[in-house]
Amino acid sequence: MNFDPVADPGIWFRVENSSAASSVRRAAERLGGQVGLDETRTAELAILAAELTSNLVKHAQEGVLLLRPTRAGDHAGVELVAIDSGPGMADLTVSSRDGHSTSGTLGIGLGAIARQASWFDAWSRPGKGTVFAVQVWPKGMPVTPLWAAGITRPITGEQVSGDGHGVRVVEGRHQVLVCDGLGHGPLAAGATEAALAAFRAAPAAPPAVVVQHLHAAMSHTRGAALAVAELDPSAGLLHYAGLGNITGVVLGPADERRGMVSLPGIAGHQRPTVRGYDYPFPAGATLVMHSDGLVDRWRIEDYPGLTTRSPLVMAAVLLRDAGIRRDDAGVLVARAPA
Repeated sequence: MNFDPVADPGIWFRVENSSAASSVRRAAERLGGQVGLDETRTAELAILAAELTSNLVKHAQEGVLLLRPTRAGDHAGVELVAIDSGPGMADLTVSSRDGHSTSGTLGIGLGAIARQASWFDAWSRPGKGTVFAVQVWPKGMPVTPLWAAGITRPITGEQVSGDGHGVRVVEGRHQVLVCDGLGHGPLAAGATEAALAAFRAAPAAPPAVVVQHLHAAMSHTRGAALAVAELDPSAGLLHYAGLGNITGVVLGPADERRGMVSLPGIAGHQRPTVRGYDYPFPAGATLVMHSDGLVDRWRIEDYPGLTTRSPLVMAAVLLRDAGIRRDDAGVLVARAPA
């Protein structure tokens, strides 16, 4: 079996002033050492963390930064996602050029980020703020953009989130999971951790069978709402099965929106009815799945060009704008693998 990595939830930093830069930089250096980056790459990671934090301080409103490890095969790297609700930029290509500045500085930040990161992506629009995502891997490692990515955030006041996501490829099946452990805090997180472990070990089977497997494996937990989707580009279909309040949406190539069915129930409790459904998934379509920690009234047409960006950047934008502070929040975005 070949499993795509499931990202660590990571550490969120609120970036409100320049004092946050040193905290983010030190945390990035520690994480770089922990995942095995060499001294040169760890130093470059620290510079990237400082540049992203500096840009949030100079230009952002309500700026936050997520720092987390990531893995591909036998290799480990570090991922940073900077999110703000600031004025935004009309043209990120221009803004990334050395010498371009909107704050009277030398204007080398975004250009330096683009050069030193192993991979980067961003989305910004005037009045809509900016999301910038970077990954740092060992020097010379080829980087393949992920076909699916998720992001989670705990409820205000908690250190751990009861929401989680999983991504795997098993015997050619490209499957994703979104899980929302009941309640908040460590017990909710424990339910989601059990679901993720069961997902990684589940048989290569359609989503409805996988959901049944997760249900059986979670009987010792407080339970969760969850949904599993399988992208089947050769058939032009998306296979889906869910229990409880998980939102699943297919966005068509022209941004048309189609919701998917999750049946009532709690994984790990009672004997829920599990049924699989198939939905058209044409070339260019995007899958969005999220917990009820995001309101489902977001409109993709309010975000020109967002569906052309990476799943990670798209997930971060939706979390920023649709996420509810009084609940754990988790969102995953996927597209048919190349």
